[in-house]
Amino acid sequence: MGATVLKNGLVFADGESFRRLDVKYENGVIIALGEDITDGESTVECRDCLVLPGLVDVHMHGACGKDVCSTDESSLDRIAQYEFSRGVTLFCPAVMTFPPEKISSIVGCISRYASERRERGRAQIAGIHLEGPFLNGKKCGAQKKEYIQLPDTDKIKKWQQEARGMIKLITIAPELPGALDCIRTLGDSIHFSLGHTCADHTEAKAALDAGADHITHIFNAMTPFHHRDTGVVGAAADNEDCFVELICDGVHLSPTAVRTAFKIFGDRRIVLVSDSMEAAGMPDGEYFLGGQKVFKKGSSARLEDGTLAGSVTDLYECMINAVKMGIPLESAVRCATLNPCRSIGISESFGSISPGKGAHFLILGKNDLSVKKVI
Repeated sequence: MGATVLKNGLVFADGESFRRLDVKYENGVIIALGEDITDGESTVECRDCLVLPGLVDVHMHGACGKDVCSTDESSLDRIAQYEFSRGVTLFCPAVMTFPPEKISSIVGCISRYASERRERGRAQIAGIHLEGPFLNGKKCGAQKKEYIQLPDTDKIKKWQQEARGMIKLITIAPELPGALDCIRTLGDSIHFSLGHTCADHTEAKAALDAGADHITHIFNAMTPFHHRDTGVVGAAADNEDCFVELICDGVHLSPTAVRTAFKIFGDRRIVLVSDSMEAAGMPDGEYFLGGQKVFKKGSSARLEDGTLAGSVTDLYECMINAVKMGIPLESAVRCATLNPCRSIGISESFGSISPGKGAHFLILGKNDLSVKKVI
């Protein structure tokens, strides 16, 4: 197939601002940006549209009635189709807290699917996020407390081998014995994220100083910010190399909390995530997450005891919600595209519309921000 040109759109070029440009791509790679490109074999008319990079979700558990931990490649394929329909072209399945052998099966299944399936019309898997099992039981949220384990470098190395090197991100409670050793030993090849933690400021800072560079769903499942001990939030605010996840589903965080996070961290360090589970895109009812019953009602999903259990909102909706909450569109787009790629080390290949990068595009209506086409 020859080159294709996206014509007459407002392009979010280089992750900074929207400009009226044409974009030429061929064989899955962007090869040129310009004001009047006419030499493509085919064109996609983008007049009255915004051309964004494809969205990138580094923390999601499932959607459309399917769970990424099912060890079923057909479930992963259905999720990949759903995510693509919602403008997400790359995602990291987030593995819950399970026994070691179950985690081995899950990461093996994900890596096989990612390496062997190449059908069109599906989001691609960018890596694996282990949200468990190295969590603090007092802040485990919807994760099963009985499966929580102490951080262990040998376990991580084994899982990484079974995942064919696809583990990009691991959530860890830094106060647990062995956590700092994992970060120091493996931090050159895996990004460590502080989360599901009771860490105080000193413990969080020690982990960031050791090489952790990410925070899992900031404000949720961690000690609250206090003016004498600012905890994980304060330690992250002081560390300019640290990315922070934000769930803008309208449930996990209030609009004021979202605006405050942008004031503290800025739009270069925030990573919008969905934290979606299998009830996303589904009617109200009973579902499962991490082996536990979850009840979806409206815009939230909760365990029987009322604990929040992931979200039912996809990343596209989270980005639109951020804009509705008062975040500039350019900032929201950056936080759903380039920043996630930077946070897991793939921004040289994806996340912005630049020559040499992957041809992943989300085309939105300029006036209503509705999804028009995903490439």
